[in-house]
Amino acid sequence: MQDRFVARITQVPEILATPLIPLLGASFSGHISKAELENLIADSGMERNELLLALLPIAAALANPPISDFYVGAIAIGSSGDLYMGANMELAGEALGQAVHAEQNAISHAWLKGEAGIEDIIVNASPCGHCRQFINELVQGSDIRIHLPGQATAPLAHYLPYAFGPKDLNITAPLLTPQSIELALETDDPLLIEALDQANQSYAPYSSNHAAVAIETHDGQVFVGRYAENAAFNPSMMPLQMALGSLMRHNLGFDAIERVVLLESSAGKISLANASVAALGAVTQVQLEHVVAEPC
Repeated sequence: MQDRFVARITQVPEILATPLIPLLGASFSGHISKAELENLIADSGMERNELLLALLPIAAALANPPISDFYVGAIAIGSSGDLYMGANMELAGEALGQAVHAEQNAISHAWLKGEAGIEDIIVNASPCGHCRQFINELVQGSDIRIHLPGQATAPLAHYLPYAFGPKDLNITAPLLTPQSIELALETDDPLLIEALDQANQSYAPYSSNHAAVAIETHDGQVFVGRYAENAAFNPSMMPLQMALGSLMRHNLGFDAIERVVLLESSAGKISLANASVAALGAVTQVQLEHVVAEPC
């Protein structure tokens, strides 16, 4: 079991901790398959929703909150039935707007794994307005069920009445809908090729700035993030933060970073370069490589 879970496993009921511990090995990064979840339910004898809430301390162990020292975990259940954990991430010394909320990290985890829909969000406190707006951007966002300790399960519409979202801006393919962007770049650099592929799957209906970040570590692993815009603009999730969140879920520190590439469209109304340079500078001295691709 990874060291980061040692203290947290004591907060999990013993009947669940016993079958859960074998899953928390060196390769665990917050993803539990539908089959593994069903086995946990069978082995523990716990009711499904009770078990999901009991897993929140494990999700919170993925957090990095150097500013607040407040650990928050969230779990997204994809349409496939798989479970995706996420946690809050703060960048030391940087503006609070550079932080990522647990719900955002869990949702982006699911998106990067190929989920086309989210059915449930499990979190230990009512989602803040920022997160409610982010969830509302998703496919069938208003119907996503929110699970909270000690409260009846309710859809997002209960927490976000009179919502403003993509439909109000005539967006018919919201976040998690497969995207088919076509950006082109002449390169044989594997990291740039990966960033280009991810940018072509990004979600930027408001600025057209389709963008992605690819991080390469010293041992050659690659972690990616895609830009995810929001109808309310500010809850948009930066691709660098998404990639850093993935790095953290895989139990790697920022000192593992060897190279970072931001690739974005030349057709965008904005650029993420300056904000990304500031965010990256908070965690490493590695310089951001900024590449612009052309729409086909």
